[in-house]
Amino acid sequence: MKNEAASVSDTAANPAAELLRKAAEDSGHAAKLRAREAMLHGPIFKTMMKLALPTIGVLLAQTLVNVAETFYVSRLGTEALIGVALVFPLWMLMTMMAAGGIGGGVASAVARAAGAGRHDDANALVLHTLVIAVAFGLLFSVLAIGFGSLLYQALGGRGEALHSALIYSNYIFLSAVPIWVVNLLSAALRGIGNVRVPALVTFVGAAVLVPLSPLLIFGLGPFHGFGVAGAGIAVTLYYCAAAVVMLRYLASGQSGLRLSFERLRWSLFRDILKVGLLAALNTVQLNLMVLLVTAAVGRFGEGAIGGYGTASRLDYVLIPILFGLGTAILTMVGTNVGAGHIGRAKRIAWYGTAISVAFTEIVGLIVALFPWLWIGLFSHDAAVLETGSLYFRIVAPVYAANGIIFALGFAAQGGGRMGWVFIAGAVRLVIAAGGGWLAVAAFGVPEAGLFAIVALALIVAAGICVAAALAGAMWPPANDKAGVTAKR
Repeated sequence: MKNEAASVSDTAANPAAELLRKAAEDSGHAAKLRAREAMLHGPIFKTMMKLALPTIGVLLAQTLVNVAETFYVSRLGTEALIGVALVFPLWMLMTMMAAGGIGGGVASAVARAAGAGRHDDANALVLHTLVIAVAFGLLFSVLAIGFGSLLYQALGGRGEALHSALIYSNYIFLSAVPIWVVNLLSAALRGIGNVRVPALVTFVGAAVLVPLSPLLIFGLGPFHGFGVAGAGIAVTLYYCAAAVVMLRYLASGQSGLRLSFERLRWSLFRDILKVGLLAALNTVQLNLMVLLVTAAVGRFGEGAIGGYGTASRLDYVLIPILFGLGTAILTMVGTNVGAGHIGRAKRIAWYGTAISVAFTEIVGLIVALFPWLWIGLFSHDAAVLETGSLYFRIVAPVYAANGIIFALGFAAQGGGRMGWVFIAGAVRLVIAAGGGWLAVAAFGVPEAGLFAIVALALIVAAGICVAAALAGAMWPPANDKAGVTAKR
């Protein structure tokens, strides 16, 4: 009661501030309604690009910062580069789970609520999102800092490379909670079509990290850098600041959503997690596959690890574009499913898939023909060049399959039906990681054979996703909104 009385008193004392706050909220709500109308009735390609391009642009900027960081670390020597390569799969597992896994569940729940006109539920989902972000962030901090040494040793890390991996990892995962907060709140905003603010936050972060990272790594003048630890410290500082900005923005109500503290409801947690957990497990499958393939490659030596890690990093560099397009697909599909427009949701999914396939295949063919364009950016070591080039020549020509998996995976998240996409990921894991490890460890298959198995796994998983989409297994019936309306 005291807080309520204080709030009334503040409003009475400063009516102009209250009017400005109300005007900001009304503006945010109007923008949300315009975005919803475009997703339900506007031209598909134009609306998709309007949603996708800002996200693609900022994520590319963020990815280029990561590439630049790798370049900076490579100046510290091969051992430091290998150490960062060992941490990279776990780092990407976390960020992909936050942005595209649980974050996909958040965006799907918000989009379906907004599409169905459940605006109170859409607002309430913000607090539930924040609770989930803190829980997962703490979990990753504990696991990475407590058990990182065992993981990196299992991946083949030894001596100075292992030491560098542990230093970098400990600083990176100190910021796990703010990383989850930023990614999940950004997902909530994307769920209503607000891509501008998440884009702005990321652009500012990229502009800060480009000069901050080398300063903290190498130092300047009398200031001595922290070496590989400096790269992790820079990331931690950025995400802590970004989390504060996102929380204040959502609390203001200007976004079209409002963060407010009210009773938590299991039905809203379920609305997020029924999609988010399967999407997150799909991300775990993908990154577990990379980890196990890395371990299999490690049997060919440290240089092979460096080559595979450097080449497969391009797979991750493609993710921002696939993710940006995918989140647009998810938001549009989710909004239309929420409104009961299943036919339009399907058309959106196939538009997005066609765009994704064209992009990934063009990139794949370029690096398959000219692998040194990418590998040469990071290393001129003969073993690194040999393994990285071999990976590109065998796997890159089927990158289109990865485009299919991503696009239809995001469409399935928007529709709230992730079952078959999860099965496709499991099949890919079994073939690439299980089959690949067995082939190398038991039958002595060379690197080329291992990478051929990885390519086969991609093709099979893409085929399962296409078959499920064509059979209607990814979509609720046109007259069925089951799972769209959260039960109170």
